[in-house]
Amino acid sequence: MKTSRNIALTVGLTCLLAAMAGAQPVQVDPATPAYSKGAMVSGNLNAVGSDTINNLMTYWGEAFAKAHPTVRIQVEGKGSSTAPPALQAGTAQLGPMSREMKPEEMDAIEKKYGYRPTAIRVAIDVLAVYVNKDNPIASLSLPEADAVFSKTRKLGFPNDVTTWGQLGLKGDWANKPISVYGRNSASGTYGFFKEHTLGKGDFKDTVKEQPGSASVVQGVSEDLYGIGYSGIGYQTSGVRALPLAPKAGAGALAPSYANALSKAYPLSRYLYIYILRDPRKSADPLVKEFFNLVLSREGQEIVVKDGFLPLPATVVAEELAKLK
Repeated sequence: MKTSRNIALTVGLTCLLAAMAGAQPVQVDPATPAYSKGAMVSGNLNAVGSDTINNLMTYWGEAFAKAHPTVRIQVEGKGSSTAPPALQAGTAQLGPMSREMKPEEMDAIEKKYGYRPTAIRVAIDVLAVYVNKDNPIASLSLPEADAVFSKTRKLGFPNDVTTWGQLGLKGDWANKPISVYGRNSASGTYGFFKEHTLGKGDFKDTVKEQPGSASVVQGVSEDLYGIGYSGIGYQTSGVRALPLAPKAGAGALAPSYANALSKAYPLSRYLYIYILRDPRKSADPLVKEFFNLVLSREGQEIVVKDGFLPLPATVVAEELAKLK
């Protein structure tokens, strides 16, 4: 559950979302259908997976339990890599992931059950590179970010970057060392950033690995010379999300809703919940009803409340069709 992060979100979320959407608050697509409660369902619903989506899963679970009081929901968020084994072992019906499942993870599940897991897109996230709110840097290119976080520099930046002066900062900042924060390898956010920012290269050994997304942001907010990456839903008043340019000399783009929808922002992504659904049978009524809420107007309003970005109605329709 959220702790200190709640305070920052309460005072700053409205301003954050307005800024992200170009001074217009992020709103759920009006064509997204309202939640229409189906037949009452009961039983246990277990979710194991992404830390990024952990709070969002908890909010959805609370709303679902309110509509269906006899349902008991448990949510465990220790990283996206924990979702496939839990689905395979049958200890969870829901596998939240902040990245797509790897082929070998899908193969292992298919080997046991005879079919591949189904990915349901549930929200949009933009992975942000954060600096302390008092850091004057204006933007970064992905090759520069690669040189900050990676020891292999697959994106071609000519030099290892260890000080803020190497990124153009002057005066007192020029010789200050960059303090780098990141996630651990169980995290889908770690894997996504590694693939899309590091060109599948290797992180520096000096990266301060954190157990959760909120911990990364907290570390940067308390470290004047810090930099880290995390989902946009974890932004607080103590950090700034930097505009990113896909390559040197290109225009830097803010992590806005419009840029995420157009995929112009280089680190936009879907958030997923994976399920096991035998294509020869109807979806589990309990699981199907849960997604009816998640993919409803009310469910997507919870997405906005938690600082993430809602799905367009067209995507909602595509995901609902997977459950029929």
